[in-house]
Amino acid sequence: MEDRRPHRLAALRAALRDRECDALLVTSLPNIRYLTGFSGSAALLVVFADAASVLITDFRYAVQVVEEVGDHAVVRIESSSLWTGLRDVLAAAPHGQVLAFESTHVLFSDYERFAELAGRWQFRANSGLVETLRERKDPGELALIREAVRIAETALERTIAQVQVGQTERQVAGILEHHLRDLGSDATPFETIVASGPRAALPHARASTRALEGGEFLLIDFGASFGGYCSDITRTFALRSVKPKMQHIHDVVREATLSASAGVRAGMRGRDADAIARDYIESRGFGELFGHSLGHGIGLEVHEGPRLARTADAPLPQGAVVTIEPGIYKPGWGGVRIEDDVFLADDGPVMLTSFSRDLLVIG
Repeated sequence: MEDRRPHRLAALRAALRDRECDALLVTSLPNIRYLTGFSGSAALLVVFADAASVLITDFRYAVQVVEEVGDHAVVRIESSSLWTGLRDVLAAAPHGQVLAFESTHVLFSDYERFAELAGRWQFRANSGLVETLRERKDPGELALIREAVRIAETALERTIAQVQVGQTERQVAGILEHHLRDLGSDATPFETIVASGPRAALPHARASTRALEGGEFLLIDFGASFGGYCSDITRTFALRSVKPKMQHIHDVVREATLSASAGVRAGMRGRDADAIARDYIESRGFGELFGHSLGHGIGLEVHEGPRLARTADAPLPQGAVVTIEPGIYKPGWGGVRIEDDVFLADDGPVMLTSFSRDLLVIG
């Protein structure tokens, strides 16, 4: 499959020239990985508008960086401080004056270093230059996300076959994460959410020592990571038995999920996508119990652009992979969320997740 890194760097350089910037200091590690392939935990990247990029890292990654980056950037192994290396790189640049930096990723303590590094360079705050490029997934990225989805769904299928009333939420999370690793997940892209009974009303509950009980919901929100790319899936199950109220609320969320997944389109505003599910849930009398946004983009990070929310006016780009995750949460009783991953193709949405959305009884 075609290596898209040269195209990404070319698009970024064009954006820099449009903004009359001579270079961009990239400090976000996911952005560095997107542009160069480097997956280490310590790096700075300078992308010059009219010269080769320079990646600065340390001795720990001397072998790894060469293998991962190849000739997509000049590699500098810095023996003291990455910021010392940056000063030397900027001083050695033959021309240039305006250096953009990622204002949403730079710590204030690092921002204070700029005065020491400046020399002839003027530092200019910018945000979203690389993130905007990352919203549109190329075929290679989409293939990695599809594999992350496959791993996650297979792990979930194996896990629910082992779930038993009396186990703790943490035990269920451990079973799931064991299967994820066995199936090839690089890591868990976020802390696995396992919430039962009344705790299922907490949208971002952490798995606890609470024991599973029959006649309750079990909500599992998790993901896999493959080649650095994430999946993000939620399913809600019934433990041992289903009460009518449980079935009714699950049916409402299921219909909202299916409607939004089928109705979302590239070019649609994020707020209009959010409204597909929100309007349906409100029409069934549960609007006040759906308090978060409909979804978000996924890729190298589990939460990235674009946004599908009531306040999101930006159009959804063709090629994005987004989550569709409406929910209903009733404090003290429980909650339901069903989350799918959807690719926004030019001819309509493509569902990447296939795990059953019915209210399955397990345990």
